[in-house]
Amino acid sequence: MPFAAGLLADLGADVLRIESPGPDLGVADESRAVHLRGRGAVTVDLRDADSVQVVRDLAATADVLLEGFRPGVLERRGLAPDDLLARNPRLIIGRMTGWGQDGPLAQSAGHDIDYLAVAGPLRHFARAGETPVPPLNLVADFGGGAMFLVTGVLAALVERATSGRGQVIDAAMVDGSAYLMMLVYSLAAQGMWNPDRPGSNLLDTGAPFYDVYRCADGEYLAVGCLEPQFYALFLEGLGLADTELPHQFDMERWPELRQIFTDTIARRSRAEWEDVFAGSDACVAAVRSMTEAADHPHLRARGTFLSAEPLQPAPAPRFSRTSPQAVPRSEFPMGAAALQQWGIDEARAERTAVNPG
Repeated sequence: MPFAAGLLADLGADVLRIESPGPDLGVADESRAVHLRGRGAVTVDLRDADSVQVVRDLAATADVLLEGFRPGVLERRGLAPDDLLARNPRLIIGRMTGWGQDGPLAQSAGHDIDYLAVAGPLRHFARAGETPVPPLNLVADFGGGAMFLVTGVLAALVERATSGRGQVIDAAMVDGSAYLMMLVYSLAAQGMWNPDRPGSNLLDTGAPFYDVYRCADGEYLAVGCLEPQFYALFLEGLGLADTELPHQFDMERWPELRQIFTDTIARRSRAEWEDVFAGSDACVAAVRSMTEAADHPHLRARGTFLSAEPLQPAPAPRFSRTSPQAVPRSEFPMGAAALQQWGIDEARAERTAVNPG
């Protein structure tokens, strides 16, 4: 949920974060919690009837309400979507959960890794015969959840311009994660992907020309030369252009080809290979850490990371006419002051809010 709200804030939305009392696993130092940039925050106890009424009043004038509780919690707190929509028919309510608003698992706890496991993608983040590796929480939480939630919100806003009516969005991470596998399902349906053999296919490290290799200095090189013309440039860079090798798409001999690439790349450092492939269309890139990435010349030229400290990505995507802004959290009011900015009178704001900072 914070990622979806943060994306909307970076794109220019006025966002107020309503927090529950208690610790946040993602926040140890609020002054450096860059994922919370772009919006003010207020801590509200939704077990208190007066506080719930304040949230109702906020929703009465808002365009969008986002929530990430388990199904039914919002209703039990006196914030049922039907009631909110009755007061503000134009309100768009985005509900993001792991399992969705209905189904046998709807009330179960879970995290990104669980949703990926059930939806199918996790099994395919593995080399042949090896244990699947969780791709951080990028796929279900952010890709299958937050990005689909934001897409739903934006689509609902466009539709509202015609109908004049809001609606409820059910963004389930399992649904979004399954949807992200669309191409893989298509390849499997065409006989171009073996779903029963992870790590043996074109894009899952099965192909030796789409994989990561260890260099002499212990760093890594990413190779992604799928097309024959790019593959030829890759072989040229490795010094193998004139070597008799198995054909690129001879799957039976992929293990042999992989060993040749492994041995060759292991002879030089990552920096040396960067020099070899600089300016080439071989689709080869040095694998950088998140801190090293900010120093890459291309990313520096584009301003992919902000110059502010602590290190953080700049807003994305880019627009031709407008400029999304990453506004530090420190520039927004917190607690009662945040509620006042949203139209709640001072006395009610003071009774309701506890400054999270």
